[in-house]
Amino acid sequence: AAGVPKPLTSSGPKSLREMPHPLATSSSEEMGPALTPSPDLLLPRSIADKDLSLPNGTPVDTSSPASSSSLLNRLQLDDDLDGETKDLFVTVDDPKKHVCTMETYITYRVTTKTTRAEFDLPEYSVRRRYQDFDWLRNKLEESQPTHLIPPLPEKFVVKGVVDRFSEEFVETRRKALDKFLKRITDHPVLSFNEHFNVFLTAKDLNAHKKQGMALLSKMGESVKYVTGGYKLRSRPLEFAAIGEYLDTFSLKLGTIDRIAQRIIKEQLEYLVELREYGPIYSTWGGLEVELSEPLEGVSACVGNCCTALEELSEDMTDDFLPVLREYILYSESMKNVLKKRDQVQAEYEAKLEAVALKKEDRPKVPTDVEKCQDRVECFNADLKADMERWQNNKRQDFRQLLMGMADKNIQYYEKCLTAWESIIPLLQDKPETK
Repeated sequence: AAGVPKPLTSSGPKSLREMPHPLATSSSEEMGPALTPSPDLLLPRSIADKDLSLPNGTPVDTSSPASSSSLLNRLQLDDDLDGETKDLFVTVDDPKKHVCTMETYITYRVTTKTTRAEFDLPEYSVRRRYQDFDWLRNKLEESQPTHLIPPLPEKFVVKGVVDRFSEEFVETRRKALDKFLKRITDHPVLSFNEHFNVFLTAKDLNAHKKQGMALLSKMGESVKYVTGGYKLRSRPLEFAAIGEYLDTFSLKLGTIDRIAQRIIKEQLEYLVELREYGPIYSTWGGLEVELSEPLEGVSACVGNCCTALEELSEDMTDDFLPVLREYILYSESMKNVLKKRDQVQAEYEAKLEAVALKKEDRPKVPTDVEKCQDRVECFNADLKADMERWQNNKRQDFRQLLMGMADKNIQYYEKCLTAWESIIPLLQDKPETK
């Protein structure tokens, strides 16, 4: 009937049901309805048979794999993470402090090794500062709006609380920036983006920044299209489920992050007390000649426990917390892509209704409406593919994270056990010599 929006082509044989949360509790009040796994979270094989070479970013050469069909063709290759099928390797290291008249900042060395034909040389080494990484992420969001762009570590630093030039902070940021580039490198579409190529190879990045400051891709302009208050008729079930999952995921992860920070804070406070506790036994031993050996043993034992606890706290701060924060930011990035998808669908529905209101006997749908529907389908395919990739990465990262945390805690308690067992012989009664 006239005025009824044309149904969108489904990107899967079934709708996506609710997804399980790996940190979910059994409380129905806290979590709501029970979540069950869905095979539709994974990209259906049926999409691979479709021609999805639709505009999803800046105009690119036909040889560039910045399209949904190319993404699908490369997924199987990218699943092999043993390094044999990869042709692009990027690392971030060697942070250096620069003191200028106007500002002080840190730069990082970005080293690239590749066999791709898009690069003139097999190896590059450039220096980049944080704002350069921020520029890259913004350009990727503009030129590839249908894809999930990995998050950057937060730029905001509370003065007086965190020294952004301290060795610990710089190293934590270096690791996060290295992870950011590796996420892009492993992506079969983003890794071929022209802005990423410039970021990795250009000696003077500022020249490229000035050239593209006022430019937006056609796709980006479409995503920013204001629908005049038009309300989306209905988000497809699969994307509604993704939205609900992301809300629950970020909520749970945020809670774990806050609790973990409190635990680390309490560990550090306990460590301060423990460091004062040990020397007291040593001082006491100086006053008690007969007890000096066992008291010195207790003092040494407490010192060993201090060292073990300090190592555990450092591991939690350096390895555990950053992963939690990255995935909290990741979930927000995915929510933003989901909103853009909804905006494009709302634009498509609004255009359909505008055509219907003209009441013209034209059986053929206008070209701009068809293009808009293509963008919706492109968004759907790209978003589902990136969601699958994100889920795979998340499973691997959290498995390594939790196994690492278990190992670190086991090592901590083993060190404490060894320390206390070592003083038992000193405390046992010794036979008196005649």
